[in-house]
Amino acid sequence: MSAMPILPNKSLVARNVGLSRGTRIVTYLTPEEVRQIESAARESPRKGERDALLVRVLFQTGLRISEALSLTPAHLEIFEGRPSLRILGKGGKPRRVACPTRLAESLQAYAFRHELPSGERLFLINRFRAYQIITAAAKK
Repeated sequence: MSAMPILPNKSLVARNVGLSRGTRIVTYLTPEEVRQIESAARESPRKGERDALLVRVLFQTGLRISEALSLTPAHLEIFEGRPSLRILGKGGKPRRVACPTRLAESLQAYAFRHELPSGERLFLINRFRAYQIITAAAKK
């Protein structure tokens, strides 16, 4: 029995590691930049608390905007001792997303203060309004 040859990059399978023409480099926000956007969103005179919470949800969970806008208090669960969000993802597929404890507490407190029933959406805005909120906060 002969041994498999080891390739120069120490893998067993040769891989194409170059970037394809369609690949673009995605820039990410630093934690400080996210804090600045959240802080700017909080300055909104009417809905600052909601807007800042939306920014936190998006950046701390990685939810798609449609997933974040469909969140209700009932989506918050404890899974294996940790907070999580049970959501319907793309194509109506159920998935579970980790939710930092402080964010889960903020979501619960927000729902309590605004007396939201468990099935009512936390963010009663549409995608376009969410885009406006985040864009305006990022420009400040």
